[in-house]
Amino acid sequence: MADALRIGIAGLGTVGAALVRILQQRSNELAISCGRKIEIAAVSARNRNKDRGIDLSGIAWYDEPLDLAANADIDVYVELVGGANGAAEASVRAALARGLHVVTANKALLARYGVELARIAEKNGALLNYEAAVAGGIPVIKALRESLTGNHFSRVYGIMNGTCNYILSRMEKEGLSFDECLKDAQRLGYAEADPSFDIEGNDTAHKLAIMTTLAFGSEIAADDIYLEGITNISIEDIRAANELGYRIKLLGVAQKTDTGIEQRVHPTMVPLDSVIAQVDGVTNAVALESDILGELLMVGPGAGGSATASAVLGDITDIAKSRPGAQQVPVLGRPAHLLEPYRRAQMRSHEGGYFIRLTVADRIGVFANIATRMADNGISLESIVQRSQPDAEPGAPVTIILVTHATMEEAVRNAVSAIRAEGYLVGEPQTIRIERPKTV
Repeated sequence: MADALRIGIAGLGTVGAALVRILQQRSNELAISCGRKIEIAAVSARNRNKDRGIDLSGIAWYDEPLDLAANADIDVYVELVGGANGAAEASVRAALARGLHVVTANKALLARYGVELARIAEKNGALLNYEAAVAGGIPVIKALRESLTGNHFSRVYGIMNGTCNYILSRMEKEGLSFDECLKDAQRLGYAEADPSFDIEGNDTAHKLAIMTTLAFGSEIAADDIYLEGITNISIEDIRAANELGYRIKLLGVAQKTDTGIEQRVHPTMVPLDSVIAQVDGVTNAVALESDILGELLMVGPGAGGSATASAVLGDITDIAKSRPGAQQVPVLGRPAHLLEPYRRAQMRSHEGGYFIRLTVADRIGVFANIATRMADNGISLESIVQRSQPDAEPGAPVTIILVTHATMEEAVRNAVSAIRAEGYLVGEPQTIRIERPKTV
């Protein structure tokens, strides 16, 4: 049997502790599967005295991740610290510069420095594995980097944030407000005390940027993503979508066009009978569309200690099974120097159309005026419905729901802006893209 693979783990939170537990409990079967033992040689965390329910006796302790990465006698550095900068960035750079293999679950780090880190890894003959950084337990990174090599991808999209999916699912199924569902998500540990990173779409954007690079061979462009979170989604939107035959999901979508690459994260209406519409709770789903395979939808746990630890473990065992001198899989699907510059696609008509909700003063001519403003901007309407509450007082505001045919985002924004200038809007208008996935 080959020499043991010595690993150092920085970060002993939920994921790190779960990883240590799995490695210790399944040591023998992992050794048989990998052809060598996997040995935890060193760890690093903030509090040496905290009871994590794991046995750390005989394992070297480092107070700082950078010290572990730069000096520990290890073969693999596992970064579970988190954050795009600080200790995570410095320690990963140090480990790769030493020629150590690195496993990370840090999507923020990769979205910002992924290309740079890939260059360092490739220069020093090190592997950089990051399955856990995108969609938790779903093996989408391995699929894009290895299993689907040779496919030309046209679109990747999916539900990539369990917190947002949990909130939207609860709102629909139980008729609860956004704030009520967010509080429950925080109580259950699905959302942080400061949930803005999740609910404003940043987490999904980082994951999408990484998948875009793997799918299309371009440099990472996390700052070039249209970004919109779910904080403005109301129970009225949820109900209206359902009545129209749709369900609202926060999707990350990247697609290749003749003019470049389009990346966007935003609430989206998907048909009730589509598979992705059935993905509820903290579950994630990633869809890949390619020329050879066609359409593939992968669904599974996207968050939580066990799901993330499983993905990290898979990356470690891949390294354990690799042999010196063997051809390495490029970090980002192709060698870093062969990644193409990112080229943003020109704006084009959105085929799925738009859902627009307007609350307006109950005046004569408002309905006709809205239709006119849409026509002025070249927007064809699939439907327009006026709704009022059954028990509403005479003259109370009414809601108007519009569904457009394929049109430009700019045209929709201009039309809504013109309607706002008329002075009869009550509250803020709502605009949501409609997607009609090929994968149903």
